[in-house]
Amino acid sequence: MADDVRTADRTEDRTEQRTEDRTADRPWLDADRPVAERARALLARLTREEKVALLHQHAPAVERLGLAAFHTGAEVLHGVAWLGNATAFPQPVGLAATWDADLVERVGAVVGTELRAKHAADPSVSLNVWAPVVDPLRHPAWGRNEEGFSSDPHVTAWLATAYARGLRGDHPVYWRTVPTLKHFLAYNAETDRAVVSMDVPPRVLREYELPAFRGPVEAGVVGAVMPSYNLVNGRPNHVARELLDELRSWTDLPLLVVSDAAAPGNLVTFERYFDDHVASHAAMVRAGVDSFTDNDADARPTVERLTAALDAGLLTQAEVDRAVLRQLELRIRTGELDPDRDPWVVGPDAIDLPAHRALAREAVARSVVVLENDGVLPLVPGASVAVVGPHADRVLHDWYSGTPPYLTGLGTALADRLGADRVAVADGATRVALTSTSTGGWVRPLPDGTLVADGGAADDALVDVVDWGEGLLTLRDVGRDRLWSGGGWVLRADATRVGGWVAQESFRAHRHDDGTWSLQHVGSGRWVRVQHDEAGTLVAEAQGPGTAERFAVRLVRSGEVEVARVAADADVVVVTAGNDPHLHGRETEDRPHLGLPASQRALWRAAADANPRAVLLVVSSYPYVLPPEVDAASAVVWSSHGGQELGPGLTDVLVGDVEPTGRLAQSWPADAEQPGDLLDYDVVGARTTDWYSPRPPRYALGHGLTYGDVRYVTATAGPASHDVTGLDLGRGPGGPVRDGEPVVEVRVTVANDGRRTAHELVQVHADAPAHRLPFPHRLVAHERVALRPGESADVTLRVPVRELAVWDVTRDRWVVEPGTYVLGVGPSSAELPLRVAVDVTGPAVPPRRVVGRDVRAADADARHGLALTDRTRDAGDAVQPRRGSAAGALVLRACDVAGATTLTAEVARTRPGPAAVTLLDDTSGRELARADVPEGGGRYDWRRVTVPVPGPLPDVLDLRVVLDGPGRLAAVRLD
Repeated sequence: MADDVRTADRTEDRTEQRTEDRTADRPWLDADRPVAERARALLARLTREEKVALLHQHAPAVERLGLAAFHTGAEVLHGVAWLGNATAFPQPVGLAATWDADLVERVGAVVGTELRAKHAADPSVSLNVWAPVVDPLRHPAWGRNEEGFSSDPHVTAWLATAYARGLRGDHPVYWRTVPTLKHFLAYNAETDRAVVSMDVPPRVLREYELPAFRGPVEAGVVGAVMPSYNLVNGRPNHVARELLDELRSWTDLPLLVVSDAAAPGNLVTFERYFDDHVASHAAMVRAGVDSFTDNDADARPTVERLTAALDAGLLTQAEVDRAVLRQLELRIRTGELDPDRDPWVVGPDAIDLPAHRALAREAVARSVVVLENDGVLPLVPGASVAVVGPHADRVLHDWYSGTPPYLTGLGTALADRLGADRVAVADGATRVALTSTSTGGWVRPLPDGTLVADGGAADDALVDVVDWGEGLLTLRDVGRDRLWSGGGWVLRADATRVGGWVAQESFRAHRHDDGTWSLQHVGSGRWVRVQHDEAGTLVAEAQGPGTAERFAVRLVRSGEVEVARVAADADVVVVTAGNDPHLHGRETEDRPHLGLPASQRALWRAAADANPRAVLLVVSSYPYVLPPEVDAASAVVWSSHGGQELGPGLTDVLVGDVEPTGRLAQSWPADAEQPGDLLDYDVVGARTTDWYSPRPPRYALGHGLTYGDVRYVTATAGPASHDVTGLDLGRGPGGPVRDGEPVVEVRVTVANDGRRTAHELVQVHADAPAHRLPFPHRLVAHERVALRPGESADVTLRVPVRELAVWDVTRDRWVVEPGTYVLGVGPSSAELPLRVAVDVTGPAVPPRRVVGRDVRAADADARHGLALTDRTRDAGDAVQPRRGSAAGALVLRACDVAGATTLTAEVARTRPGPAAVTLLDDTSGRELARADVPEGGGRYDWRRVTVPVPGPLPDVLDLRVVLDGPGRLAAVRLD
């Protein structure tokens, strides 16, 4: 034994000596040194050329220093995507409906582990992951709605932090993966996304937009951020230095900023913000972008442009070094240089494990939201059930879904649970057979799937047509159970699902007067014709319906008739509705409207007319404005697209094996007008979202029913009065309760009068009816409680006083203004049966200082007809008349103007022509001063124009500043 110990000691000594020899002149390989020190040592050994090369997404290896080839970005939105089989979890908007941070973190940990398994099989798989998406779900028409968590930025931050924590892991040095927050900032529309500028006033920025990003960054669970394609206040987000600096001020970690795909080129090609790519690339690095995702794997253009920027003095070596250093620290944290110490190493087989499947099923069940229920749910034991509609037994994918190892639909899962003889399925598709009018042959697939019109048997030509709305169709060959696809010019029945960056599986039908159809392949825009070959091959080649093939259509089965038949024979009918995530709303495409497709409404009517015990089950990526006919539904249930376990998870809830715990993290509007304009990001000025809308939505934030019967009994608050004089509000609302900060404790008694266990999400929402500003109807606390039948419980929710803060644009700070605040308690933001009052004392916001001080135009209390724009390409905001407007005005309320005798306006021009700034008393309309904007100069040639103000003025005035003509206004001041 002693010899063995001595041998082991000598072996350890030799290992330590080899390590010392290896790291003596290569300190970046010394795992005992701090990460930042190692990164600096590595940076010092890189050449200028090597540093520049590292700034492209696909960074080459530097073998002499031990650096392997590396690239940023792997997609893990709700499972590992685009890398083969992996566990597919519910979409993020579905995960958010669990309101369970622990569950979401466990999902993140499994996704991170499976990505590690992919990395083990292929080391080129990046451990820098591009998730989570934290853009608040401001508008339900956004095409990428399924990628976000909530319309509430604080709920978004809470759940995104949990998901990122699971992806990251809990080791103090090494990260399982390095999460990247997407997309910074105010990205919530696909329409013209690379060129549209979102107006984000200071209150919207501080109160609504930044909190979603700040939570995960402050928690230290993300290592990177991706700017969004759009502009904010006239400046592309990829050169928004002030915003990126603000972001980085929240953490000591060296956040890597990675560009979105092709966004560097947009600065010149689409946005025309710079004249050439050398200047634009230099500006991106100066602003804080560290990695260029451009030209796919071809780094040459990026390297050439950055090198030219260095040579021209547009970029310094220190600025390049700063970017490279951030990447090196990130890579060290992935364990790249220390494989023996990396605690997150797994084998390539850590995919689709039994525990992962179980978690996927749990996540679906926990995300299901029962929106309405007259008692038909849970399903009565022994009941027969018809499941109808497009999601009756299909599980669909979105663009960022992984490839699940299996799929189980609702019909199959219900049959497994209730018995095949108790469940009938009808998908509502219209079954037809098509005949070519030019060849006379039935349209059918050859063994390889190629579609031909060659005179085969009618039974081989059956096609199920599903109408997804607005005339968009999918065509499924019945015999092969494969969708028609036109991705390769020749049409084939070979697709298992709609998919791809440009979906190849959708068609439109032009119906001629004689009843024949011509088909357009939507992906290519071409129309289908029959080739003059022996087989009569179908190809997407014709330019229009006039030159396209005409197909005679034989109706084999009406979808509505089939739905009515199976519904009439069942005790309960579950009517599925919703979207295909690749159609009518996805990346690059916003929704055409918020309503259910007419075809699905027709299926609902057919089923409900045949069976009044009808349940509407919406499976979708987003909320809908539901039509009046579904008001008669016995129940309404929602689920996101849930991945491989969608059917079993839904079944668990519908039959009552699992109590419904899902609650909406995004409200459903009452009508199409309620969400406002898709491109109007000013939620305060537009009075949109749950926070500011004057009308309640159909289903509000936090809404969801239990199978119990919860009653809110009493609520009290204490202390009920707070003096905020001298209170340090820190970062403002959001984040965990800090030690020692003033807190209102809301004590709520809830009871379950039902016969089943109730799972309730007790919520507190704040209002300030007498506040001088539009005050956000904001969720300030929530707590889960489970109540057995007949049980009551006391729940204490802690509300920090800072949750009542708003952003004071007059002094650039958070304030809790004195007055009475109302804390509503209940199950959703719109249903608050109990209310308690809290009185706040302290200093009021003083009159705005305008004498002897520049007041930024962007800090106005209100704007009318003015758009926010960039003051310079690098920094600052200004205003100018909105597109299509000749003039606009801003309002500055309660201004201290005592002793003012002159007005100074900082102005520039957009084009030649008369332009002026006029100062008015907003109350009386009296003109106080007028300053003409000088001719000449460009949009960034700012000049200060001073004119007299006749006096005397009262001490305090509401001021209106009118901007007429092609001018720009950055600031005003009185002296």
